[in-house]
Amino acid sequence: MSSSSREAILAAARRTAQAHGYGGLNFRELAEDVGIKAASIHYHFPSKADLGAAVARRYWEDTAAGLEAMLAETSDPTDCLRQYPGIFRKALENDNRICLCSFMAAEYDGLPEAVKNEVQTFADVNVAWLSRVLSAAAVVSSEESEGRARAIFAAIIGAQLIARSRSDISLYDAVVDSYRAAGLLPA
Repeated sequence: MSSSSREAILAAARRTAQAHGYGGLNFRELAEDVGIKAASIHYHFPSKADLGAAVARRYWEDTAAGLEAMLAETSDPTDCLRQYPGIFRKALENDNRICLCSFMAAEYDGLPEAVKNEVQTFADVNVAWLSRVLSAAAVVSSEESEGRARAIFAAIIGAQLIARSRSDISLYDAVVDSYRAAGLLPA
């Protein structure tokens, strides 16, 4: 099996999990989507838990890389904070999907331990980055940055859920604008 098959499986699993969560991952359906036999998925991912953990890990790794790239592209941390909601908006732009790890977090009690760990890491990566950028932008003190970072992360995830439930991306934008008006995010 080639690494391109593994990547195609991960890409298909990401799309599925963003639309249907961990519970929606089905080897037979993923195999159809990728154009391979279900047994071929088992070659790379012996169990659904292995696949779920791998796709969640890839998701947070890609997000972490994107966050660092955003920070590297601008010298203004406040601008990064303004851009942050756009990362989550992209999922809604893609057929009304939501953040993969947020969807899986809603299924937390039913997740295998390895998947839970990757979902927690996604949240940790986002909160740590936001905390660092909030301090760099002098929005809050370093002592207050983690609490504000958690509030921003939770608020953005909440805005995404509200918008998805109405299939209305403009609702996401309006909620994010209200966060800015309330001072949670920089205007």
